[in-house]
Amino acid sequence: MQKLFCGIYKDKTVLVTGHTGFKGSWLVYWLRQMGAKVIGYSLEAPTTPNHISLLNLDIVSITGDIRDLNRLNQIFNEYKPDIVFHLAAQPLVRLSYENPIETYETNVMGTLKVFEACRMNNVKAIVNITSDKAYENKEWVYGYREDDPMGGYDPYSSSKGCADILATSFRNSYFNIKDYKKTHNTLLATCRAGNVIGGGDWARDRLIADIMFAVSQGKKVSIRNPNATRPWQHVLEPLSGYLLIGQKLLEEKVEFAQAWNFGPSDEGSITVEEVVKNVKKYWDKIDYEIYSDPNQLHEANLLKLDCSKAHILLKWKDVWDSQTTFEKSVKWYKSYYEDAKILTQSDLQSYIADAKVKNIEWSK
Repeated sequence: MQKLFCGIYKDKTVLVTGHTGFKGSWLVYWLRQMGAKVIGYSLEAPTTPNHISLLNLDIVSITGDIRDLNRLNQIFNEYKPDIVFHLAAQPLVRLSYENPIETYETNVMGTLKVFEACRMNNVKAIVNITSDKAYENKEWVYGYREDDPMGGYDPYSSSKGCADILATSFRNSYFNIKDYKKTHNTLLATCRAGNVIGGGDWARDRLIADIMFAVSQGKKVSIRNPNATRPWQHVLEPLSGYLLIGQKLLEEKVEFAQAWNFGPSDEGSITVEEVVKNVKKYWDKIDYEIYSDPNQLHEANLLKLDCSKAHILLKWKDVWDSQTTFEKSVKWYKSYYEDAKILTQSDLQSYIADAKVKNIEWSK
């Protein structure tokens, strides 16, 4: 596994903010498998149970807030990371309505302070993770491209749009590729991904997590937005994109220091109710009901990404179709709840094996 991504991560010091979250925990697991020295910086895991604790990884795990620039500087100065993957965020739409100040402070000012710590400590590469919700959503039937306007209706989406604009500004002002190796030594890229699913997510108001928790309680899950269409993909899909971008930045390829979309093929964009019907195939205990709330908070109804740029310039492709994604996700939770076993290692191995069969660039 250490040869993946041209072996770039072996013995590299990699700092991941938000490593206790869903995507962050899968990322640090993959990085360790590739021989990276991983420094995690995050608040405590947001749920009980949580994936990061179940993994029991050999990493440096630091409890800290990205809004604390002094602490960030201390950690960066001590560990001197080669690359930073910035995932730490307040990631939930409904929670952003309840607590907009914390959402903006974390997602905007927290991101600024991570960038500033990178600048002050001469970090070589930054992979900044925002969201497909950063785009100004016009409910188009076609996917958003990287140069479409940022926006956001709800506080979460808007904060991610702000963070994306901030990244562009910081790159232009401090990490301009025209000045690379002259006034600075840092390359900054931003990645936007659609809805991710997979084992180990217990965050509230996320569809698969809600379904699996309801099953564990012997209850029906209430579906709020049955007709909302999203680009569903396994968590490993965007992570392979993030790692591929990280590889290019560490190789000092300045042309990759820009924004990138990572999403599934069109067949992965299906409605919430269709998702529930699909996952039910793999665990017959799953049951659901449609919940209609006249005071429902606004969430985007139709949202998808155009990933042509990543396909053509990065040679990145998704590995698993939607059915494999649903099957892997459900079986992870089924194994956890019924057998007290986690399938993270086997899922990662299967994903890499399938990528090799498809001859995908990073797997060679």
